[in-house]
Amino acid sequence: MTFTRFNRVRQNSLYLTGVLLCSIFTINACATSPATGEKVISFNTLAEEKRIGQREHPKIVKQFGGEYNLPKVKNYVSDLGQKLATISELPGIGWKFTVLNSREINAFAIPGGFIYVTRGLLTLASNEAELAGVIAHEIGHVTALHSSTRQATGKVAGLGTLAAGILLGRAGSELGSYIGRAGVQQYSQSQELEADSLGVRYLSRIGYDTRAMGSFLTKMRAFSKLENRRLGRPEDTMDRLSIFASHPRTLKRIERAIKTAAKLRSGSRIGRVDYMAMLHGVVYGDDLEQGIISGRDFIHPLLKFRFTVPEGFRLINNQNSVVATNLEGSSIQFDMGSKTYNGPMTRYLKNVWASKARLNDVESIMVNGMDGAAGATTIQRRGGVFNLRFVAVRNKNNKIFRLLFVTPRLKTRQLSSELRRTTFSLRTLSNREASAITPATIRVKAVNADETIESIIQQMALTRFREQTFRVLNDLGPNENLRTGQLIKIVAN
Repeated sequence: MTFTRFNRVRQNSLYLTGVLLCSIFTINACATSPATGEKVISFNTLAEEKRIGQREHPKIVKQFGGEYNLPKVKNYVSDLGQKLATISELPGIGWKFTVLNSREINAFAIPGGFIYVTRGLLTLASNEAELAGVIAHEIGHVTALHSSTRQATGKVAGLGTLAAGILLGRAGSELGSYIGRAGVQQYSQSQELEADSLGVRYLSRIGYDTRAMGSFLTKMRAFSKLENRRLGRPEDTMDRLSIFASHPRTLKRIERAIKTAAKLRSGSRIGRVDYMAMLHGVVYGDDLEQGIISGRDFIHPLLKFRFTVPEGFRLINNQNSVVATNLEGSSIQFDMGSKTYNGPMTRYLKNVWASKARLNDVESIMVNGMDGAAGATTIQRRGGVFNLRFVAVRNKNNKIFRLLFVTPRLKTRQLSSELRRTTFSLRTLSNREASAITPATIRVKAVNADETIESIIQQMALTRFREQTFRVLNDLGPNENLRTGQLIKIVAN
């Protein structure tokens, strides 16, 4: 049985369960999808969906680093989103379109017409039609009631257990666990295909080139492979923070989106010039508020500190921590304590941070004029025995910097000197040093007659994969050359 067929069978069984529940409990478990006209399972009215969205919106904004508040970008995305929402089947629900200040390539929707795109996704797109395709896809999830159905299928599964218990004289239900899981499930493959089809429909209605959706899916796949190469992972690894985590993009889906676009009347609007003008000056990669990765250095100009990881380690800047890993299974995690602390640092290590670990060799240390403490322990987990070294350092404002080194036991001695250098590379920045640090941004320019890819990539503010990144950002194949006058994106300081 194929995955798609299995999914249809599951949805049909849940639909029948929903009808049964409607008749037994007179619960409004059935609704008609405004976009498709089909019966779906939904426990929420549109007003209830709006309340859910309003409740969750502040949490999502906080989780993804806040809004990206450059006015020209906010207005551009909001205007485009409203234009697309107006020609959808739910034009009057009070749609809200938000740009999240995150480097990740992501877009998603929550109930009530709340649509999110990340700053990182904007820098990957090259024209308005591509961004319109992403937003139209997310609008399709809302108009097809996918969020409601996704939540309800979890509830119905639980209620189905309850119904069977009543009908068969048994008691008990696992309703709570199903509701909990429903909130974090990704969309099903059939829902993704449906949102693709609806997105192409909306692009067609408003006169955009409908092929843009397929071309952008292809570009996202190319960028994902490049990012995995940059991080030393297999090319097809799925990043839990990227759009692929909640929107699985298979080659079959890309091909189907392109075929769907070919069946509908396509407009000619691309909107490249206006889009590139909006994109000029947008931050690329890490923002100052989140700290910046520069080669093997992590620098936070607002919190005023920096440190360097060893050769062979790749830095990843997450929302609440910075992680560096190498291909041999070692890792370094950096974060900051949630509260200030002014007592002995050895006590902080043993009683606050690592209170559940049996630390050995706990000692006081000094790191570039800052009080600190270090201790070690050993754990066994899948993959073998690992040594852990905890290092906590306090700055002059009583804020705590924390480094956790994890190494396979057989690699610890080999890495000890380099990891020690990482500990003592941690230092604070002066006001002058901090103010001199600026984020990388997208610079848009037209290609001059005497310029080549080789000459232009020298301007890229990247230390690795310059040409590959330039080609992906600018829709250039491996052997494709530039044209005089062509608008291109450069990652510049």
